[in-house]
Amino acid sequence: MIQNIIAQHTIEQLRVLINSVQRIAITCHKSPDGDALGSTLALCHVLRRLGKEAVVVTPDMAPKALEFVPGVRDLVVFTKNDKRARQVLNDAQLLFCLDFNSLHRIDRLGELVEPLQVKRVLIDHHLAPEDCFDVMISHPEASSTCELVFRVLMQLDLLKFLDTRAASCLYVGMVTDTGGFAYSCDDPDFYKIVSSLVRRRINRGWLYNQAMNNFSADSLRLQGYAINEKMRLFPEQGASLIILTKEELERFHYMRGDTETLVNKPLAIPGIYWSVFLREDADKIKVSCRSQEDFSVSEICEQYFNGGGHTNAAGGDFAGTIEEAEAVFYQVLADKFPGTAPESDTTNNEQTTTSQ
Repeated sequence: MIQNIIAQHTIEQLRVLINSVQRIAITCHKSPDGDALGSTLALCHVLRRLGKEAVVVTPDMAPKALEFVPGVRDLVVFTKNDKRARQVLNDAQLLFCLDFNSLHRIDRLGELVEPLQVKRVLIDHHLAPEDCFDVMISHPEASSTCELVFRVLMQLDLLKFLDTRAASCLYVGMVTDTGGFAYSCDDPDFYKIVSSLVRRRINRGWLYNQAMNNFSADSLRLQGYAINEKMRLFPEQGASLIILTKEELERFHYMRGDTETLVNKPLAIPGIYWSVFLREDADKIKVSCRSQEDFSVSEICEQYFNGGGHTNAAGGDFAGTIEEAEAVFYQVLADKFPGTAPESDTTNNEQTTTSQ
């Protein structure tokens, strides 16, 4: 038996909303990942089986690596077809906001969503959601938004509409947001939910490999270069740092999603229990952090990198240069590990260098 964690009055409020409308829009954060796509597409599919006119509108394109997720071709992408996106949102009688906790996370799409005179339903597992939603299903302790969508459907007694296609979407989100079941999945109910998805005849092995072990040749070369040439180790602090500049990304024909699992790699090294990856994008520095056990990278991202997340998986967007972001990382070392020598690092070939 899977425990009900969503307040029953919230479930009843949501039930009334769904039953009272026909046209429903669903959206997620910018640069959608497996959890964002899996949760929105699964919910959309179930709502359509209920007879609703449901459409998923995303702020921008999904990564090429996630094109295998069932229903991706049905997305209405704002940056690709803004006219259709505006029409869907303006016609909607109810809006589901999945896998984000603030309207700024949906980029320019937020300018369209904010003035809409419709009820907004939040389903999310990130910390500190904004008070701009009419129904809030916010559970940071959950592994993923896909897990929460399953729980919502379960408590609404709608699992009978969760078929193989929708279950596959939820599985993708749960496996990707836990790093292949490596973190944020200690709750036994998590595996009961996975079992329920498997019983719906999903192709579990194929989905897992597509989500976790499917890389282009350029992506593998980029990750090999990053590990061999750019990975810095800080054994005294149990830390690792990888930095990739725009020029380096261009050299390997970078496409979004190519570095998705790179931040996890250093955690395989004994003694390294938290990892930071800084990627230089066109307008910001993308920060990704992973950790093991009870070392919180969420606190680091909140305090230093304008972000947040979960204990073992967090990220942020740094407004500055790559050199400034690197300097902040060294400040983290100095603050979190006083008395050590954070200016020194050890590379993977045991050479010692000094930060400039």
